[in-house]
Amino acid sequence: MRNKKELAALTISIAALAAASMPALADEKYPNGQVKVFNWGEYIDEDLIEQFEEEYGIEVIYDTFDTNEAMYPKVEADPSMYDVVCPSDYMIEKMIQNELVQEIDWDQIPNREYIGDIYLESCEQFDPENKYCVPYTFGTVGILYNTTMVEEDTEIDSWNVLWDETYENDIIMQDSVRDAFMISLKRLGYSCNSVDEKELEEAMQELKIQSKLNKAYAIDEVRDKMINEAAAIGVIYSGEYMYCKEENEDLSYAIPKEGTNIWYDGWVITSKSENVENAHKWLNFLCEPESALANFEYIYYATPNIGAQEMIDEELLEDPGVFPDEEVIRNCEVYSYLGEEAEDQYYELWKQVK
Repeated sequence: MRNKKELAALTISIAALAAASMPALADEKYPNGQVKVFNWGEYIDEDLIEQFEEEYGIEVIYDTFDTNEAMYPKVEADPSMYDVVCPSDYMIEKMIQNELVQEIDWDQIPNREYIGDIYLESCEQFDPENKYCVPYTFGTVGILYNTTMVEEDTEIDSWNVLWDETYENDIIMQDSVRDAFMISLKRLGYSCNSVDEKELEEAMQELKIQSKLNKAYAIDEVRDKMINEAAAIGVIYSGEYMYCKEENEDLSYAIPKEGTNIWYDGWVITSKSENVENAHKWLNFLCEPESALANFEYIYYATPNIGAQEMIDEELLEDPGVFPDEEVIRNCEVYSYLGEEAEDQYYELWKQVK
């Protein structure tokens, strides 16, 4: 019978042999290396990851984040940690300014042809000349309302309805400093990226008035509260609208005529990516109409991919809560990165509102 030392040595030898064989197995399965991906949680059809690996022989090292603010310091600390990242518009602008991303080589992304011109044009608000970002999803901030709970003579087409005393204690407002100020600023005819002290003070005073009509401030809870008819009107992200409509057919969505925020999440390649060629292959793969369609059907957020749109039900394409038309898009603004000083100013005014 072997003694403990012999058994230990045998165990170590077996472990060493197994470890030594792992890279060989990985090389055999993924002969073309890897790509390191950093994305929002539950923000891709996971079957696509498997499909990409099989089709390209590239291993996908996949990691997720919950917020742009949680993602940023990780990339800033080591831009080589990931090859491709999927931030939001204002954060992409910040990453461009701080040289954390590199220019896209569009020659390596022939599927760019499927990204609609109107979306590329809109993205130039945070990515001039479309040098750094491949648009992935987009949406708006709008008004979700219950058609059976609003007055028949109330036309839901303006942010003014949030100031309508008829709906006192029947409104759910976004508990988000940027979204709340966007609403007030757009209602007053100002840019949602204003840093003008007088405009922000005026917007803050109006939000104070509006706060007295709210049943609640919420973010994620807006969806459930509206489905359960806890309020007649709520401010919500368009990506939540389709789910809400499926759960409660009385719910509808409106984009106010004063304009709103249109947001984009897009893929960027980090400035120190170690797998630049594979990163471009990943982006090109996600721009295939079939890939974009699979993602749309999985996450319910609108795709800027016109190839995918051609395969989507016409009823959805004509629903402004899902796919706003070009006129509406041009009336919307993307959030800009305002800098720390302006952000602090917004938060101080928000404290006074709350």
